[in-house]
Amino acid sequence: MLLEATETFWLWQFLGRLHPLLVHFPIGLLCVALILELTDWKRKSTRLREATNILTWIGALSAVFAVIFGWMLANQEEAAGPNLEIHRWAGIATMTLAVLATFSLRFNSRSLYRSLLLTTVCGVSLAGHYGAMLTHGDDYLSSVLPSSSEPVEPTGSDEPDFVLTNTGALNPEQVQNLNVEVRTILAHNCYSCHSETKIKGDLRLDSKEAIMKGGEDGVVVIPNYPDKSELIRRISLPKSDKDAMPTKGKRLTEREIKLLRFWIEKGALWPDGKQKSIYRVAALEPRMPALPAPTGNIVQPVDRFVNVYFQKNKIAWKPVVNDRVYIRRVYLDIIGLLPPPEKIEAFVADARPDKRELLAKELLNRNDDYAQHWMSFWNDALRNDYSGTGYITGGRFDITKWLYTSLETNKPYNGFVKELISPNKQSEGFIKGIKWRGTINSSQRTEMQAAQNVSQVLLGLNLKCASCHDSFISDWKLADSYAFANIFADTLLEINRCDKPTGKIAGTKILFPELGEISINASTEKRLRQLADLLVQPKDGRLYRTAVNRIWAQLLGRGIVEPVDMMDNVPWSEDLLDYLASDFVANGYDMKKLIYTIVTSKTYQLPSTSVKEANDIMANTYKFTGMIRRRLTAEQFTDAISSAFNPMYADSAVVFKLLPEKMESKLPFPRAGFVKNDPFLTSLGRPNRETVSTSRTSQANLLQALELTNGNKFTETLKRGAKEWKTKYPTSDSLVTELYRRALGRNPLPKELDVAKKILGPKPSEEGIQDLVWAMALIPEFQLIY
Repeated sequence: MLLEATETFWLWQFLGRLHPLLVHFPIGLLCVALILELTDWKRKSTRLREATNILTWIGALSAVFAVIFGWMLANQEEAAGPNLEIHRWAGIATMTLAVLATFSLRFNSRSLYRSLLLTTVCGVSLAGHYGAMLTHGDDYLSSVLPSSSEPVEPTGSDEPDFVLTNTGALNPEQVQNLNVEVRTILAHNCYSCHSETKIKGDLRLDSKEAIMKGGEDGVVVIPNYPDKSELIRRISLPKSDKDAMPTKGKRLTEREIKLLRFWIEKGALWPDGKQKSIYRVAALEPRMPALPAPTGNIVQPVDRFVNVYFQKNKIAWKPVVNDRVYIRRVYLDIIGLLPPPEKIEAFVADARPDKRELLAKELLNRNDDYAQHWMSFWNDALRNDYSGTGYITGGRFDITKWLYTSLETNKPYNGFVKELISPNKQSEGFIKGIKWRGTINSSQRTEMQAAQNVSQVLLGLNLKCASCHDSFISDWKLADSYAFANIFADTLLEINRCDKPTGKIAGTKILFPELGEISINASTEKRLRQLADLLVQPKDGRLYRTAVNRIWAQLLGRGIVEPVDMMDNVPWSEDLLDYLASDFVANGYDMKKLIYTIVTSKTYQLPSTSVKEANDIMANTYKFTGMIRRRLTAEQFTDAISSAFNPMYADSAVVFKLLPEKMESKLPFPRAGFVKNDPFLTSLGRPNRETVSTSRTSQANLLQALELTNGNKFTETLKRGAKEWKTKYPTSDSLVTELYRRALGRNPLPKELDVAKKILGPKPSEEGIQDLVWAMALIPEFQLIY
């Protein structure tokens, strides 16, 4: 294992960026060397030859390192396919040619040298080409050629393509679908300049009346006559034309232009009655889907729904992880701590068939450990921290004591939400927001913060755009945001559009009127009680879908809907999401029961998977196959070091004044979740919590690499711990064995023990112990949740 000590996330990130540099470096050097050699063909300048020789030597050496690092990366990353093999062997061949070219200089054979150098330059270019295909895709070059300048056309729905060939009258359903497609095209391409928010050229395209009215240059749509319509002329012009529209961004696709032409040809039809949204809007009401039949050992409800999904997507079930992987995974996910080595051995030796279910129950019943771990998750979401902007001036209030008690007692989620929205003194900090000092814009007032935070955290929707102007990514309007914010306000707010007063006053309205009404004349306290009662109703399926989706994402690395703050997006399994939300309500809004349902499923116990790029888990093409492999969070990593080696924080660092009484006896050691944020925790991903944070990235970065290699906090912890371990474990064998057991939950392999003893020496030194612990803390087996 110690032979792989440098194979950490941050190092692979570094090598992944260094490898292309090492490839480009020899390309440049060898090309310059070739140019100099050809320039010197007849002049035979000693200086030019010396320069050529030096460049060739450096280029060859760089090629060697490029091949070594490339081979290491290929083995570490999950890359495969013919492009990788061609890239790999072309790189090796190029390196060989570069070395041969260098050695040919010793024989003073310039003709042989030139031939080898020319072949090397061609070879390294070929290798670089296939490397770019691996990084940027097979079409990285062809996609930017003039012949490929047209954007790829989306497939769209079947209906509009069908009606494009319709020569007769359209039925009402076809008119509705065509209208949705037309408005979608206009919204994505034209609204940024031609809508209520911005009216360029006195032209709006966001309603039938505005479109037919036209702009300062006249009408743009003449029904039944697309060839006479200015709109069609403008969008059909080449991009270089000064009249071409849109003026910025991508051009309309051929299909989009055909669809707009067809729409005008049919009379620029606009359906009567309520318009169908151009955006997907998830159902508000709850739904309990029919439970699929069990199959073999697929009996748990979660697994039955996933089995249907797997069958539909032709995905095979994999064997569940072994006991050692499961106990570490479930310990970290439920209480945030590494399992003690004696617990691991007892669990592995346990022959009971339901031991995993019993373990999950045991961990969930450790109320304080559970609360201590999940505090960080809810602190992020409810923007609760122990220091920072607003606390000194009294413009911000913490909810720490209330939150800890709520988690420790497993307060039902409906009651949890009610106390956040209609708060007592201890829980008011969430909707109070931050009173920023100095001049602020209208969307930063505390009432609007409350509207934004409640909608994001509890309902999975983003009102931040609609707090300044009508949203471009949803149906939410500026008036909706202000009406919702007025529920939290002592006086009705004047609507500000892009920070400019409009003179209009919004009323009070819940975001989903189907849930009920809010009294405009009631006191703020009464309005908040009404809002809380309306939101937690069982018929508010959105509230409970949002909650279970967040927990699923926390435990499996990716939500059923992603991003978790955009609950109108399509879930990869709508039935599973609806079942979990309905079951959550039926089980008394019990968060621990929800977690138990998930962690005891076969789905949770599948082997972890990885993605090549962080954005891949957000892609529409994402296919669920199991838990996404994750790095330990800042708090989990810190607590793992504290429990396996030496506490990273002193007791004095814990914010005991903000916590319930007698917390000193409840903490096993100073846990990172209860200390004020610092550069170490920040570098590992803990947010500052001045705004809502509902997810953390699991990608390693350079800041973490610097903090873990040169940061004072980690270094000082290693120094303190090394002194104690040297005294406690005088022999290398005992020290290495105990460190492996605590950190990795197993004994070292013979090869690992040999390497560790070489680091420590016959008698452990403090410097050797520091190096050993540092290396072990950075290996994937320690840093990852598999």
